[in-house]
Amino acid sequence: MQSTKKTNRFDVLGQGLTLATANAQKFRVFAKRRPVAATWLVVIGFLVVMSLAAPLVAPSDPYKPDFGKVTLGPNFENFFGTDFLGRDQLSRIIYGGRTSLFIGVVSVVLGVGVGSVWGLASGYLGGKFDMVSQRILEILMAIPGLILAMILMFILGASVWTLIIAIAFTRLAFGARVIRAVSLSVRETAYVEAARSIGAPTWRVMAFHVAPQTFAPFLVLVTTNVGIAILIEAALGFIGLGIAPPTPTWGSMLGEAASNLEPYWWLVFFPGMFITIAVLSFNLSGDGLQDVLDPKSRGTLG
Repeated sequence: MQSTKKTNRFDVLGQGLTLATANAQKFRVFAKRRPVAATWLVVIGFLVVMSLAAPLVAPSDPYKPDFGKVTLGPNFENFFGTDFLGRDQLSRIIYGGRTSLFIGVVSVVLGVGVGSVWGLASGYLGGKFDMVSQRILEILMAIPGLILAMILMFILGASVWTLIIAIAFTRLAFGARVIRAVSLSVRETAYVEAARSIGAPTWRVMAFHVAPQTFAPFLVLVTTNVGIAILIEAALGFIGLGIAPPTPTWGSMLGEAASNLEPYWWLVFFPGMFITIAVLSFNLSGDGLQDVLDPKSRGTLG
């Protein structure tokens, strides 16, 4: 019995190693074809690992004030300096990345996911449902994303999940419009017509024949919109509508620095630098993924 369990464990380990090797090979091919996008994907990985391992890599407690070190510039003990309460700026940036990246990724997956389902149904079903849906989406897209998020934050109040819902609502229309266009083209293909001709239910055709063709555009939408979501979160935190203190986010750290009469450059530069790096990494890696996943961008063989 024990030998059987050991054999099963070795089988699972062997399968995991095989899968990891295959994924590494795919990434090497992707890196050769799109080195810039692959570099920024590595940067995303670094930011994610840094944020997840914040308790291990942060040099000090980001919430503990030290009034003997108020507004110290960068030095060997505090590499990014300290803030107006003497808290280590590097530690707060690491913990702030946890919150900012979590809000950006979850809000985009939620917003684009719901929008994709809406766009899939709108494009495939058509008719009055599609017409009404497009009018609603046009109204949503006419309102700037930051203004829409501000309105929702005023209504819902400030917390992590209300901020996620507010940002997700601004991304909903973009997912719906793009996936609707894909759904409109896919529903006219021969295999979808064949599925309908043999009496397959509408939900089954949408779920098993149309939806899989929208995965690549969905992935590109997520990667390109995460950067925008991080900017919206930073802007809301900057004007005081983000997460309530003392929880650090990159945007709220910028807001705290700018709200004081005597700003210190390191309190603005380092949070702004990480916001810029995060937005660039998601946007440029998304462009590279779009080039790889779009058949029209792959070029010819030979």
